[in-house]
Amino acid sequence: MGDFYNIVSQFKIEGKIKDILPIGNGLINETLRVSTIAADTPDYILQRINNNVFPDVNLLQHNIEAVTRHIRNKLKELGEEDINRKCLHFIESVSGKTYYQDANGNYWRMSVFIPDSFTKEEVSPESVFCCGETFGNFEKILLDLDEPLGEVIPNFHNMEFRLHQLHDAVVADKMGRVASVRDILSEIERNADEMCLAEKLYRDKVLPKRICHCDTKVNNMLFDSDGKVLCVIDLDTVMPSFIFSDYGDFLRTGANYVAEDSDDYQAVGLKEDIFCAFTEGYLSTAGSFLTAIEISHLPYAVALFPFMQCVRFLTDYINGDVYFKTKYAEHNYVRSRNQLLLYRDVRRHDQMMNEFIKKILKL
Repeated sequence: MGDFYNIVSQFKIEGKIKDILPIGNGLINETLRVSTIAADTPDYILQRINNNVFPDVNLLQHNIEAVTRHIRNKLKELGEEDINRKCLHFIESVSGKTYYQDANGNYWRMSVFIPDSFTKEEVSPESVFCCGETFGNFEKILLDLDEPLGEVIPNFHNMEFRLHQLHDAVVADKMGRVASVRDILSEIERNADEMCLAEKLYRDKVLPKRICHCDTKVNNMLFDSDGKVLCVIDLDTVMPSFIFSDYGDFLRTGANYVAEDSDDYQAVGLKEDIFCAFTEGYLSTAGSFLTAIEISHLPYAVALFPFMQCVRFLTDYINGDVYFKTKYAEHNYVRSRNQLLLYRDVRRHDQMMNEFIKKILKL
């Protein structure tokens, strides 16, 4: 624990430290709560940045600083109170940066802990409207951010790139697994061209890239005790992307009847009530700035992300499970089949989704 105290001493915090204890269950970064002794000094979050996932820590923190600074200024303009509860606040190190590299090469950052706040792991038709509303507003408030952001994970949601990775894995067939997944590969190949539509529209200059969160799960926002959203958190993946990233990826996880690694294949499918509630919330804020092309392709986005995740899980399975954490030998195979089944069911809902979106926007 002494090392943690030394690390904290590199940041310009208020008060004296009471204790430093682990918090949360994040899979990427190590996170600890730093408690202070006095009641009038804040507690803090100390986090080790996984620079294997985010090798350019300077770019990562630049993006986060630019986004949080812009959001805080917008909240001030709107006359919002208690801004520290509605936007993350990162602490400078003694060197003036919002991160510190220790003697072992590890990178650390600190932010102010937001008390009386909670995360959720599940969504309901009643709660998911505000999730859509919040992520739509997150994009909206960043529309006029004039500070350029970089891609902290290049090609993160690039379908063409993910298919190239799959192709390379199939050619190498390191584990001899390709023969057992020919049916999945055939279905992917049949739909690959259509699922690469976003990149084609972008090259044709009809689909814009915007500042997106790119990891829109319900547990990446904080709620107050009344169930109202305080702020969006986990900003590591904030970068330029298509709005399909925020809209489609939330529904991939939030609107499936089962978890993405469930082998209860009969139960896999799109929850219509979650789709409708999230979409209504999202369009209540994002509908004011989305282009006609973006709106008309929202159902495509709902299909794109289970398709993309199927490709990514299958690629990892063929390569020998080197990227995603697995609990058993066929884990990535089960994940890929689960996501392929979700993709199929989403496509069966094309007409319903289009009609609902038109109804909401009165098109």
